[in-house]
Amino acid sequence: SQAETMEYVLKVMNSAGSQKNADLFEVQTQAMKFLNLRGFSSPMPFPAKDGRLLPLESIDYGVGNRKHLLRLLTFLPGTELKKVPVTSHILFEIGKTAALIDKVLQAEFHHSNIGCLNRGDYIWNLTNVPLLEKYVYVLGQSKEREVVEQVIQQFKEKIQPNLNQFRPCINHGDLNEENILLEPTSASHITNTQEDYRISGILDFDDMSYGYYVFEVAINIMFMMTDFKNPVSAGGFVLAGFESIIPLTSQERDAVFLLVNCRFSQIIVLNRYHALLCPDNKDYLLSSSKKEISNLIHLWNMGKQYVEKIWFGIADSYSIPNNL
Repeated sequence: SQAETMEYVLKVMNSAGSQKNADLFEVQTQAMKFLNLRGFSSPMPFPAKDGRLLPLESIDYGVGNRKHLLRLLTFLPGTELKKVPVTSHILFEIGKTAALIDKVLQAEFHHSNIGCLNRGDYIWNLTNVPLLEKYVYVLGQSKEREVVEQVIQQFKEKIQPNLNQFRPCINHGDLNEENILLEPTSASHITNTQEDYRISGILDFDDMSYGYYVFEVAINIMFMMTDFKNPVSAGGFVLAGFESIIPLTSQERDAVFLLVNCRFSQIIVLNRYHALLCPDNKDYLLSSSKKEISNLIHLWNMGKQYVEKIWFGIADSYSIPNNL
């Protein structure tokens, strides 16, 4: 029989980040190892010959050497979520997995440099939604800019003063359609149904930071809305999965709608900004932009009360006690 061979991914950190964020990269790498050993489908980091998980190596580009941190990870099989028809079953499992990751990281993950996950003004952290104000000009005079500015204002009034009402945890922070891998279950070739997928990989821990449980579910809902045939109802299935592990408090539930809109605002504004900085990467950065703008405007116009009725109605239908 043919010997099994392991496949790997070698990640080369950019030179500036390798100098500035070495401790943060170390914590993120150890978190991947921790989750893998706890049975999660996260990549397993492998050490260099000298035992270091993140060796710093010089690479010659022909114009002089630059130092880069290297990370060698096991390759995870599977199909990106964006290439699979998304069902309510998959959405539930994704919400559940997000909650399980945050819960076990918060309860059991320890590291001497864990304080690095307090990332201050890191622009992608939902705590920092007000920082978007200096970038909204990239949207020109548009309907989406009007909505984004309203979202930022409501965040400053309703979320920022009440962050202490939310339960803190460590967030993965980027469970999007490219960072979740799926594989068919063993029965799928017989039944050929879309339900027969399971999560085979959780990728990209580079946005990991301290946050709150409600941040993770809001980020998750935003990304899944982009992929589901009925974007608004997607939120209910993700929420149901998340709450099967971590039921939200009333204050957290009250914040979900606004936080989902905050994440849409971050994605729309910052991707447009980075597309201006890096025009060669424009197609990738703006690949989902039209759908994200449409979802944001539609969600905002529907209003909090109407959307919550859909989301909580679906989520609560999963939690009806079984009296058997």
